Amino acid sequence: MCDYSLHLMASRPAKVADKLISTDFVTSLTRGFSEVGQPEVAVCLLPGTEVAFDQPVHYDRAFSMFGRARIDERVARFRQVNMDDPHVHHDALEFPGGQIVMVTRLVPGQTATVLQLPAAPQVRGELKTPEAAPGSASRERETIV
Repeated sequence: MCDYSLHLMASRPAKVADKLISTDFVTSLTRGFSEVGQPEVAVCLLPGTEVAFDQPVHYDRAFSMFGRARIDERVARFRQVNMDDPHVHHDALEFPGGQIVMVTRLVPGQTATVLQLPAAPQVRGELKTPEAAPGSASRERETIV
């Protein structure tokens, strides 16, 4: 999905093997992904889409006075966060180490490839998620906003 701030832009859904670039859209006050060479069209990712960046990922910290940060992991899964608040950005990337970076914080110009799209929804019944075993450790996730 494309975040609410991109609804007035031309957009298309992501496809496997798409070459994306993090983009500071001219007609919007936000950032997102576009196809390399097509900066005027936002590429929308579905939750669960996996992307691989060509280089370590750089993002702006919450306040510009703290500068930029870097994540050395290059593979991430797209997800949406803060869905209970309609007035904030929802699009985020979750990295294997548990860090969650808002797409709007990505430094423009970084390239990534779509590795896979999420599985199609099941038609017969709901997918049940296994419950955690008693006493098992759960990893805390850090959201970087």
